Amino acid sequence: MKLVIFDCDGTLIDSQHNITAAMTHAFAGHGLTPPLTHQVLSVVGLSLTEAFAVLAPTEPPELRRSLAEHYRTAHAEGRLQRLDEPLYPGIRDTVAALVERGDVLLGIATGKSRRGVARLLEREGWHGTFLTIQTADDHPSKPHPSMILSALAEAGVAPEAAVMVGDTSFDMAMARSAAVGALGVGWGYHRPDLLVAAGAHRVITTGEELVSAIEQRLAEQATGATEAT
Repeated sequence: MKLVIFDCDGTLIDSQHNITAAMTHAFAGHGLTPPLTHQVLSVVGLSLTEAFAVLAPTEPPELRRSLAEHYRTAHAEGRLQRLDEPLYPGIRDTVAALVERGDVLLGIATGKSRRGVARLLEREGWHGTFLTIQTADDHPSKPHPSMILSALAEAGVAPEAAVMVGDTSFDMAMARSAAVGALGVGWGYHRPDLLVAAGAHRVITTGEELVSAIEQRLAEQATGATEAT
């Protein structure tokens, strides 16, 4: 069996409006100047602890913890207001095509909370679609490989038979640390050159390319493993 692991924000769904709105709420609520949009998007994928260490490096730890709590609350409220977090073009068909295959398992490795992932699965009717779901609730922040290593263990798949699909340099570095394939997507929150610098084997520009890119990368890894043996 093979395993395809997806990031969420910036890869499966465009959640930047909720994320930036929640960040603005958190900073403004503490009388601080909110970060610019590009600064917020640069930390998507990190745990909240790591994200606020980057966005508010001179603030004391107690204040950063308070910022994180305000962010969590605002983000939850934003979802209750049904702010749009659409799937990116081609993602629904990609997931459906991979599900139809008999030799591929699907997983998620995300900086989202498990509650946030559950909302996405409910909305899209994806219950049972992803065998393994790894979230920020249970792991160190990306790019630590813990999420991928746990996903591999749950799926019973070797690293050479797995690939990570993500939109940030953190995803690519995490994938390379776990010795799995690293496929970047160019529609997310980090520039393609940053994905390549972090170790992406390839950066895909459209969702329609995704299935063939995954198949090609897994085939290359299988061949490489055979040759190494």
